Amino acid sequence: MRAAICTRYGPPEVLELREVAAPAPGNHAVRIRIHASAVTSTDCFVRSAIPTAPLVMQIMARLTLGIRRPRRPILGSVLAGEIVATGKAVRRFAVGDRVYGYSGLRFGAYAEYVCLRETGSLVTGGLVPAPSNLSFAEAAAIPYGGLMALHYLLWADVRSGQRVLIYGASGAVGTAAVQLARHFGAEVTAACSPANLELVRSLGAGRVIDYTKEHDPGGRYDLVLDAVGRRKTSQLKLACRDALTPGGKYVSVDQSGPRMTASRLLLLTEYVEAGGLKPVIDRQYPLEQVAEAHRYVEQGHKRGNVVITVTREVGDG
Repeated sequence: MRAAICTRYGPPEVLELREVAAPAPGNHAVRIRIHASAVTSTDCFVRSAIPTAPLVMQIMARLTLGIRRPRRPILGSVLAGEIVATGKAVRRFAVGDRVYGYSGLRFGAYAEYVCLRETGSLVTGGLVPAPSNLSFAEAAAIPYGGLMALHYLLWADVRSGQRVLIYGASGAVGTAAVQLARHFGAEVTAACSPANLELVRSLGAGRVIDYTKEHDPGGRYDLVLDAVGRRKTSQLKLACRDALTPGGKYVSVDQSGPRMTASRLLLLTEYVEAGGLKPVIDRQYPLEQVAEAHRYVEQGHKRGNVVITVTREVGDG
């Protein structure tokens, strides 16, 4: 099978397309023919061993992922595809099922096939039936940003009538957070660059802020979600911490990891099929251009998600 191999830590050019043996599922696993994946910020961090992070974080990353190169050289953590083989003990899935999910620390989604356990975890990943109203490419754009956004909104117990400010509202996490917060009935203010103001407004933000010009968040909020983290800052971002209501919460994507569970992925499926969450795709690249896709994501200007198409769906041109 074709797979993008990370030969060592470094720039996007360390990703090379190679022919490797296709994996075989164990008794409790399924083999998935991957139609689409996505390039996430986590994928870029793993590939580069986060050289801009504090030294302690770099050391911890190497100890977890591999000292000189990734122990699991096929990167990619989200996927959408169809099951082509099942282990003897598998009961939840059958050959031909359309599925989507995440592969956890096993990675492996930059390839034509991957094997995942029927029941997953943070390490082994999670898999559920794909939303019936999405293509494989659209489905691959849901798990990463969707699960992170859902985690922070549930942690903050966002409810109808509350005021939520999302800083960095045009990325994978931000576009999902705007939609989910509105789906929960919150009043959403979204801060982003001027090029993306109309995008986030179309996703349901009642008020949009150009963070390159405005320095006042304009009121008090029950939740401020920093969907960018330490990568970017501004006077507006610094002012956001002082814009909380009594008992309000501030959370950054740098602070705590999301609960990547299959049950929460099923929640996202419900929201997608009910029209409360739609995938936002900036660009699509074929698997052989995965290095170019990483290079684009690292520029920090993507709108929503960057999808990797691995195989064509029936009916595609």
